[in-house]
Amino acid sequence: MNWIFGRGVRLASTTLLLSDVVARTSSINLTTVANPTGHFCKNLFFFIASSLLLATNSIKASEQINSPQLTVSAAVNGAILDNPNLAAMQARYQALAEIPSQAGTLPDPMINFNGMNFPTDNFDRDQEAMTQLQIGFSQMFPFPGKLSLKAEAAEFDALAAGHTVEEARLQLVRNVKTKWWQLYFMDRALEIVDINQTLLRQFITVAKTKYETGQGLQQDVLLAQLELSKLIDQKIQLQAVRRNQIIQLNILMDKSANSIVLLPDKVSKIMPKLVDENVLYRLAESTRPRLKQMETQIDAAQSRLDLAKRDYYPDFQVGVTYGDRTGNNPSPRGGARSDFLSVMVGVKVPLYAGRKQSKAVLQKHSELQKNRYALLDEKGLVMGAISTAVTDYHRAKQQFSLYGSGIVPQAQQTVASMLAGYQVNEVDFLNLVRSQMTLFNYELQYWKALSDAKQALARLEAAVGEESVYE
Repeated sequence: MNWIFGRGVRLASTTLLLSDVVARTSSINLTTVANPTGHFCKNLFFFIASSLLLATNSIKASEQINSPQLTVSAAVNGAILDNPNLAAMQARYQALAEIPSQAGTLPDPMINFNGMNFPTDNFDRDQEAMTQLQIGFSQMFPFPGKLSLKAEAAEFDALAAGHTVEEARLQLVRNVKTKWWQLYFMDRALEIVDINQTLLRQFITVAKTKYETGQGLQQDVLLAQLELSKLIDQKIQLQAVRRNQIIQLNILMDKSANSIVLLPDKVSKIMPKLVDENVLYRLAESTRPRLKQMETQIDAAQSRLDLAKRDYYPDFQVGVTYGDRTGNNPSPRGGARSDFLSVMVGVKVPLYAGRKQSKAVLQKHSELQKNRYALLDEKGLVMGAISTAVTDYHRAKQQFSLYGSGIVPQAQQTVASMLAGYQVNEVDFLNLVRSQMTLFNYELQYWKALSDAKQALARLEAAVGEESVYE
C-alpha cells in the first residue's frame, strides 16, 4: 500500500502485514544479537524498518466483517430520516400551519332560546300579552382589519416554525458530520497505537536480548516497557472516547446506543478552496434559516403591534330575536296577538384604554424592539461562527499539508536514521525510542488535522445555511 503526501512526496511501499512482521520477527533466534555486526542485525534492521514503514503508513489490513460500513453521507441521510427531534420540529410546524385560518375567522355565532314574561301563578301563555317564546341569533364582528392582522401574525409564526425546522436540520447535519469525523480520527488513532505497540514490543525483545548478552543496558528495557505501558493506557482512553462518540452518533440517527458503527478506512482528503469570507457573510444573510426565522418573528411582532393599535377601535355585536306569542288581544282591538321581531346592535367601548389598550401597545412595541435587537445579535454570532470556521479550516488545511508533505516524512527519515545508527551502536536506545514516539505523535496530528478540517467545513456549512461555500 502507498501513502501519498502533498506535493508528490511519497513514502516507500510495503506489502508486509503486521502479522507477517510479528511472525517473522518472533522466528529469529534473538541470542545472535550478541554479535552486533552479524547476520541477525541485518535481519533485525529489515524487520523493524518494515514495521516502521507500516506504522508510518498508518494502514492495517482490513478485517472481513459482515456489518456494512457507515459513510458520512449515509449517516447524514439516516439522521434526517429518523431523528426524533427533527420530526418533533416538523410536527410543530404542521400544527402552527393550521392556526392562520382559525385566527382569521369570525367568532362562532350565538343562538339563544328564551321564555319571557310568563305569569308565575299559572304560567299560561295566553294570559299576558307580553308572554312569548323567543329564538335569537347574534354574531360578533371585530373592527375591520383585526381578523386579517390576527391571521397575518399566525402565518408569520408558522413560517418562522418552518425556518426552525430547516435550522434544526442544518444543526443535525453539522452534529452528525462532526461526530463522524471525530470517530474517524479515533479509528486512525487506534490503528497507530496498535502498530506502535507492536513496534515497542519488538524493541523490548531486542533490548532484553542485548541486555542478556551484555550488549545493552537494563534501562533500555525499562524505558521501552514504560513507553509500551503509556501506549496501552492511551488505547484504553481512546477506546472509551470512541465508544462515547458512537453512542452520540447512534442517538442522532435514532439507533440503539450500543449499535456497532464501522467506518470506511479510505476517505476523501481533498481540501476545497473556500469563497471569500465577505461573500459567505452575504450568503448567510440570505440563506441561513435562523436569520430568516428571526426576520419572520419581527414581521409577526409588527402585525401584533398593529393589532394592538386596532384594539382602540370597538368591536360590534349584531343580534336578531324572534318572539312567538299566543292568545288574542282584548276588545275593542281584538284579534290574534302578533309575534315580535327584535334587532340588537352592541358596541364594545374601550373605556379603560389608558390601563389596557395603551399598555398593550407599549408591550407589543417593546417585543418588536426585542426581536430587532435579537436579530442584530444573531447576525453578529453567525458572522463570528463563519469567521471562526474559516480560520479553523485554513489552520487545519495548512497543518494537514505540512504534516503530510514535511513533518511526517522528515520524522520517518529521522527514525530510519536512528535505527541504522542503533544497529551499529552509534545511537543509544533512548534516542531511538524517543524518535519513534515523536513520529507516533506526528502521525496522530496528521489525521487530527484532516478531521479538524472536515469538522470546520461542517460548521461552516451550517453557519452559512447551505453547502455552496466552495469556489
